[in-house]
Amino acid sequence: MSLPILHFAHANSYPAGTYGMLFEQLRQHYDVRALPLHAHNPRFPVDDGWRRLACELVDELERNYPAPVILVGHSMGGILALMAARQRPELARCVVLLDSPIVAGWRASALRLAKLLRIDGRRSPALASARRRNAWPDIESAYQHYAAKALFAAWPQRVLRDYVEHGVEASGQGGVRLRFTREAETQVYRTIPHHLGRLSTRPFPVPVGFIGGSDSVECRMAGLGATRRLVRGHFLQVPGGHLFPMEAPLAAAA
Repeated sequence: MSLPILHFAHANSYPAGTYGMLFEQLRQHYDVRALPLHAHNPRFPVDDGWRRLACELVDELERNYPAPVILVGHSMGGILALMAARQRPELARCVVLLDSPIVAGWRASALRLAKLLRIDGRRSPALASARRRNAWPDIESAYQHYAAKALFAAWPQRVLRDYVEHGVEASGQGGVRLRFTREAETQVYRTIPHHLGRLSTRPFPVPVGFIGGSDSVECRMAGLGATRRLVRGHFLQVPGGHLFPMEAPLAAAA
């Protein structure tokens, strides 16, 4: 008997290979598949509200699956999965959002205004991503660079190794560079959808669930009211932050 297909969409700047430990656990129950790298296909450029990125996911689903699949996405990936399922519900059995809160209400209005005025708030991740180091002499130097940072200290070593292995590539000048470019990462942050609040005010065409980190700064900033209304009873918070699938991949899979 074949396993149900689970298509996973990754977070901004974290290629799908980063989630190797999570996928390993999920493969006990699902046929896990993923597009290795979002936001880098010139056919589907990063645009305001991520509409073209959602079209990229729809295109991936159309070309690869004759029947609807389970859509799971982390952060950016969850929002893309939600948008794809809203656009083409016949492609999805359900959607599971991993720390992908919906920005709605006054927060959505503030986000829209900030984008119109091209203002990066003091806490905007775009400020950091635009200046992020993106080149090293070799892959081990890249690993040591990330291993020394507090953000990655909570990750199992295997997860960090997977991130570096799938997150850098040969640069052409003898070293390695980020595979997910900092330009694409920054543009994704600057075009976060502000138009999704209405999804929580009408019936969604497929079931939606949410699993978030109890210490997620992103959830606190976005608010969870609209997300709770959308998913109704399918709402769960687990120990960890926004990157809980990397911090605790075994618990996240469970």
